[in-house]
Amino acid sequence: MQPTVKCPKCLIETEITLVLTAQSNQNVIFTCPRCNFEMKDIHTSKG
Repeated sequence: MQPTVKCPKCLIETEITLVLTAQSNQNVIFTCPRCNFEMKDIHTSKG
């Protein structure tokens, strides 16, 4: 079972691999499959 992410708008929980898209510049895009809320440029750190 994959970890889940909760949408900040509609609060649905979805598997992380279905809602996060990694970009080459180490940013991440979150897209909710239910309400289409999108959050861009989520900064991550290499680890």
